[in-house]
Amino acid sequence: MHKSVLLKESIDSLNIKEDGIYVDCTLGYAGHSKAILQKIKKGKLYAFDQDKEAREASDKVLSEVSNNYEIIPSNFLYLKEELEKRNITKVDGILFDLGVSSPQLDDEKRGFSYHTSARLDMRMNLESDLDAYYVVNNYPYEKLVKILFMYGEEKYAKQIAKNIDKARLVKKVETTLELADIISASVPEKYKRLHHPARKTFQAIRIEVNNELEVFAKALEDAISILNKGGRLAVITFHSLEDRICKNIFNKYSEEDKITKGMPNTVSKAEIKVFKKIKPSIKEINENNRSRSAILRVVEKI
Repeated sequence: MHKSVLLKESIDSLNIKEDGIYVDCTLGYAGHSKAILQKIKKGKLYAFDQDKEAREASDKVLSEVSNNYEIIPSNFLYLKEELEKRNITKVDGILFDLGVSSPQLDDEKRGFSYHTSARLDMRMNLESDLDAYYVVNNYPYEKLVKILFMYGEEKYAKQIAKNIDKARLVKKVETTLELADIISASVPEKYKRLHHPARKTFQAIRIEVNNELEVFAKALEDAISILNKGGRLAVITFHSLEDRICKNIFNKYSEEDKITKGMPNTVSKAEIKVFKKIKPSIKEINENNRSRSAILRVVEKI
């Protein structure tokens, strides 16, 4: 069962108006979307997801609340374009929850998990051409090292990539557990005691397959641009790379002109006000271990 992380905190931070227009960029299994929909009696919710299974499951959940919503079968990369098709140019609140949903992780055939055996896949959008099998078996050694280091911040990237390269010369690496075993054999024993040795490599490959970081950076800037004055944007990240992108973009748009700052009769050039980041409570972490690395950042358009 999927549990939405920082549910109350993120919904409260959006400061929802009952006649407002809201966007959930990461519908998933509708935890956050359902909570938003319950608060908007006259407004409208637009929810994005490229995963057909998630859309179908969420439609059933949301239809029991109201019909003030539309599910958009698209990646949030196309946030502005899809809303413009619906004559929406400004909105009152936007939410990004960048975690992989529990049903995706738990569905063995999706190939996200290093705990169960499945064909290497990791696609959020099952119609996409690039999958984890292709990355693992076809990317040259140098490119594997680069993505493991950049997207996984994996300090044993070279050794892991070297052993993947050796293994696939003998036979193709077919499954998640085959890959996890190669990774485990590539790192020292003391490293395995800290956390599962495949965690960072699987994260890196998933990010590469879904082009997650580039897509997120563009969508976040687009989201800021379409917020109404007083509108809120809430982002839940789960690893340092996403959080760094989020923090840097928020800093960029909240920065005042250094030359005119403090001078009389000057107007601030900052577009947003940044609120203090929020982390899950100990209680939430104990109830849902997947929330342990989550960070919620919130801004308001000014």
